[in-house]
Amino acid sequence: MVILFDQFNLPDNIYEIIFATKQQVIVAKLLIEQIKLKDGEIGKTEMSLFATALHDGTILETKDDTPLGIKKDIQLSYNKRQFYDRILTPMKTMGLIDYDLYKKTYKISEKFNKNMMRIGLMWLQELRRPPKAFTLKQKK
Repeated sequence: MVILFDQFNLPDNIYEIIFATKQQVIVAKLLIEQIKLKDGEIGKTEMSLFATALHDGTILETKDDTPLGIKKDIQLSYNKRQFYDRILTPMKTMGLIDYDLYKKTYKISEKFNKNMMRIGLMWLQELRRPPKAFTLKQKK
């Protein structure tokens, strides 16, 4: 997966950097919140139930930040296959979520942070590497 971002306009939300659409941002955030509610780890069956609930359409009850505490219901529907292809699989490959093959559980991971630090170090190494001489040849 490719993450493109503008260093001068970084959003406050990590999900908005990683995912392209608002709906993907909401679904990814819901997934992480669901895993957090289960002490940072959920089973394969629970993940399937979560994906099915999204597929069937879910109503999210939210509290607005107004002093009156106005509640708004949000209808959310997300295709189950697209959930696995566009949300869960990219989160696994980037190191945001780990899948344990033996326990068959999904767990929130810190590997994303470690990988970002490793990428930063690779860039620093590239900056410090001496230049290589080359010449551009004209096509005939």
